[in-house]
Amino acid sequence: MVSRSISSSFFKISNHFRPLSLLNESWSSATSVCYWVGVTCDSRHQRFLDLSFNNFRGKVPSWFGYLRYLQVLNLRNNSFTGSIPCSFSNISTLETLNLNFNSIEGQIPKVIGNLRELKLRGNNLIGSIPLSLSNASRLGTLDISYNSLQGNIPQGIGNLHNMNWLAIQFNQLTGSIPFTIFNISRIEFISFTGNCFSGSLPNEIGGLQNLAHLSLRHNKLQGSIPDSMSNMVGLEFLDLSHNNISGIIPKSLEKLQNLNYFNISVNKLYGEIPSGVVFVPMTFVLLSIRYKRGKSVPQQADLLSIVERERISYYELLRATNALSESNLIGSGSFGSVYKGVLKSGTAIAVKVFNLQLDAAFKSFDMECEVLRSLRYRNLVKVITSCSNLDFKALVLQYMPNGSLEKYLYSHNYFLDIRQRLSIVIDVACALEYLHHVCSSPVIHCDLEPSNVLLDEDMVAHLSDFGISKLLGEDESDLYTKTLETLGYIAPEYGQDGLVSTKCDVYSYGIMLLETFTRRKPTEFEGDLSLKQWVSYSLPDAVMDVADSNLVPPMDNHLKKKLDCVASIMKVALDCCIESPARRTNMKDVVGMLEKIRIQLLAC
Repeated sequence: MVSRSISSSFFKISNHFRPLSLLNESWSSATSVCYWVGVTCDSRHQRFLDLSFNNFRGKVPSWFGYLRYLQVLNLRNNSFTGSIPCSFSNISTLETLNLNFNSIEGQIPKVIGNLRELKLRGNNLIGSIPLSLSNASRLGTLDISYNSLQGNIPQGIGNLHNMNWLAIQFNQLTGSIPFTIFNISRIEFISFTGNCFSGSLPNEIGGLQNLAHLSLRHNKLQGSIPDSMSNMVGLEFLDLSHNNISGIIPKSLEKLQNLNYFNISVNKLYGEIPSGVVFVPMTFVLLSIRYKRGKSVPQQADLLSIVERERISYYELLRATNALSESNLIGSGSFGSVYKGVLKSGTAIAVKVFNLQLDAAFKSFDMECEVLRSLRYRNLVKVITSCSNLDFKALVLQYMPNGSLEKYLYSHNYFLDIRQRLSIVIDVACALEYLHHVCSSPVIHCDLEPSNVLLDEDMVAHLSDFGISKLLGEDESDLYTKTLETLGYIAPEYGQDGLVSTKCDVYSYGIMLLETFTRRKPTEFEGDLSLKQWVSYSLPDAVMDVADSNLVPPMDNHLKKKLDCVASIMKVALDCCIESPARRTNMKDVVGMLEKIRIQLLAC
């Protein structure tokens, strides 16, 4: 429906709005809706215009630039194309411009007025970051992630002293990171992930004492980790992985007592891990370090890497699993059973034995071998080796002592709080981001559900069961196949037409995300009501009615903040579950949105 204040200063068209009197093909064009807005309300005094989450297409109307009193323009999640109209510079009152998740092309305008928030995430922008951006003194939020921007970051960006949120991840930016950025003392969030930044981190970085989130992964940074980073006392999330950083980890980092995510894997670090870093109360510690000889004791991960280099015979697997005894049975699936085993070395393993009486089991075994042999990612269950002969086929997997997410959701003997649940679903989102966007050939899991999310000894989630997954070729964005996915999690286009793409995984992930925070299975609902609809009817005001009743007790001191976080999580889930595959978000953006919510939750 349309929401409009008496003074017509607020105007909103909600999701999929189609007025009956105007229902025709052309109404969804930007020009038609622009005309309709103009005749429906007094445009001269328009202050808030929200057309988000619809299917408007065509160029962004330059007409919007003549709403002289406009303060907020939200066109997020549509299909607008073309460039950003120059007429927007005429709106001296404009404070928020949100064009996230469209198909906007061209360059960032050189004149952006007095904006406080500029959000251009998930478009097709090219060119460089304009030098004039350095003059936007009021700018507090800048999100230009997931575009195709090139060149350097202007040094003058350090003049934006009101900046508290800077996200430019997944572009093609180069050069060194300007040291002037580290003069913005109030900034709380920085993500430069997935660019081509080089050079080293300057000592000035230590001045960011209010910074809570710093992600620089997947760049070409060199040099050492500055000792001054120990002064970043507000830091909660630090990811320097997948760079060329060398040297040792400064012992002084043990001062970062708020740190709960620490990832420096895939670098050139060496030496010993400072004991303080190990004992900081983190939920995540991801390291990739060459230890000095004689200084380390092999742990379970080291033993697994040793086992990987060895062949494991059929008879060794029988010995390890007590001849596949029922007492060692962990679980059963469509194509076989999984047993716990212990090798002679003392390494715990999981042995997935395929039921060869089923023709589909052969294909499932071959697919898992093909997919997993080349995948190495922290949130995927590791395949140690395989064992195959005419009468026996099995995969030897990394053992997950804490079982599945399904067990923790529905067993009365276990409980996960909000932070634990959010951490788990972020782990799964990271795994899907890797499969969809990092692998040379995108991988579609095709069977996302809580029973396929396994938890290790540190409650880190690992995605498992690739038996019906699909590989996309270089020129493929989708393919057709027979539907095998679990009922309740199936994307509409998959269940009806057998059309498979990465967006099918996104849909299933959204359903699983809703299930995780409502503790309601999608198969519980009948008739016209679904889990997705049940939640959407209750947002944002009645989130307490759909959230797991044990998740946020009514007497919780931080009830309001936690409910807001749960509502935000469910909003992300609903973005994943949009009926149209083209309008669903992607896993890169899901990771970013959930990480932001995690930072908000940590303040509770």
